[in-house]
Amino acid sequence: MTIPYVEFDLRLPEWIKTKYAGGLHDTKRVLRSHGLSTVCEEAKCPNMGECFAKPTAAFMILGPKCTRDCRFCSVKSSSPEPLDPHEPERVALAAREMGLRYVVVTSVTRDDLPDGGASHFAKTVYALRTHLPDVKVEVLTPDFQGRLDDLSLVLQAKPDVYNHNIETVPGLYPAVRPLADYRRSLKILGYAKNKAPELYTKSGLMLGFGETFDEVTDVLSDLRSAGCDIITIGQYLRPSRLHLPVVEYIRPEIFESLRVTALSMGFTYVASAPLVRSSMNAEEMYYNN
Repeated sequence: MTIPYVEFDLRLPEWIKTKYAGGLHDTKRVLRSHGLSTVCEEAKCPNMGECFAKPTAAFMILGPKCTRDCRFCSVKSSSPEPLDPHEPERVALAAREMGLRYVVVTSVTRDDLPDGGASHFAKTVYALRTHLPDVKVEVLTPDFQGRLDDLSLVLQAKPDVYNHNIETVPGLYPAVRPLADYRRSLKILGYAKNKAPELYTKSGLMLGFGETFDEVTDVLSDLRSAGCDIITIGQYLRPSRLHLPVVEYIRPEIFESLRVTALSMGFTYVASAPLVRSSMNAEEMYYNN
């Protein structure tokens, strides 16, 4: 079965609508006062207004510049700056000021660092536990170039959820994620689950690059074989004309079919809809898992 094709033009289909809610600017004020970035802003997430109003945010550490240049992502790609040793503490203080019970920590990819930033992830988790002893922490990490010792540094900090996004089907990796590797990402997820079976593992997929339904279900099967517990599936939206074009706008009923399929495979929680994003409603996913 092929995912239905919808001709791409500048107009979004009627089923892709974003919500705006109050509180956006106050959340931004807290973030700016602590000198922090969020993936919500850097990746131009369509749900930013809704999430910031709760408030919630996915803190982006390791600086604002990425060493990779994925064709779907709006995060800046260039030579990054040295790590800020005070960043983990600032994340924790901002989370405390925002009154968060659940914190998502993600990052750019830092292939320039000896450990890919793994120790910085761990320090951020430890800082959060110090300032918010009851907080739940989800880490959304890069692949650390497949170095399992680096991943172990993150797992030793005992996050509650380990997230690593698979993003797309393997046949589209050269176009969508040219410096990533599908099997390497599966290995990272499988190792995390084997090393720390008590934590939830999570991954995310974007649709609309030209993949087929069967290719997507094959990825879901691979993720389950790697021990992945939670999956998010959403529509790719082109950040700018410099990025990959949208090939297809996937209809809501196809997302629902994939949700049912994923649940039948054994995923403990599935979020599948056009505006679903990996960090969106992460707290609800955790407590309803």
